[in-house]
Amino acid sequence: MSSPQAPARNTPRLVRKTIWILLAVIVVCGVAWYALFTATKPRQAAAPAAGMEQLVRADSHMLTTPREEKAQLVEFLDFECPSCGAIHPFVEELKAEFGDRITFVNRYFPLSAHPNSGQAALAAEAAAQQGQYQQMAGKLFDNQAQWAGNQQSQAPLFRTYAGQLGLNLEKFDAAVADRKTEERILADIADGNALGVSGTPTFFLNGEKLALSTKADFRQKLADAVK
Repeated sequence: MSSPQAPARNTPRLVRKTIWILLAVIVVCGVAWYALFTATKPRQAAAPAAGMEQLVRADSHMLTTPREEKAQLVEFLDFECPSCGAIHPFVEELKAEFGDRITFVNRYFPLSAHPNSGQAALAAEAAAQQGQYQQMAGKLFDNQAQWAGNQQSQAPLFRTYAGQLGLNLEKFDAAVADRKTEERILADIADGNALGVSGTPTFFLNGEKLALSTKADFRQKLADAVK
């Protein structure tokens, strides 16, 4: 006769063997189900580059109109931003050097930390409605030290700039006060936010956000873009 203790000693081995068989079956079934699922799941089309449609709008300020565009440089700027003011002369150099092959575009992005940046953008947009955006932008940057950081409204000074540019002041005042002018600037801000702009100046070259270290690096990136 078999010892009564024998079944007790073999039972754990049988149980363990049964468990391992069940686990193996579960794993095989799981792999088969996943393969079937991935094979039958419809493939999604690749998503378009984020924000590309928001880089340039029909009403964006294009500073150059090359006969044969090979690249596009978009700048989100704040007229009261010291860094924007510092790089402005160099951007002017780049425009002169590459403006026949690169479209330079300006977008508004006034920062809340700068008390008169919004008013400066209004002045620039009001001047743009009389065909003098670049002239007003140049005035604002060239005289930035005169008004930037002032807690009082600099609107009267900006109106003086408009007069110096020979603008129709009645039309200028009406444009500054027009809600549509403000909405035009807010639209640029919304696009900048959607593109991940958080500070100024922020440049996009052919849709790629640039990380710039030196002026030489900036110039080289443009040179590479037009090859």
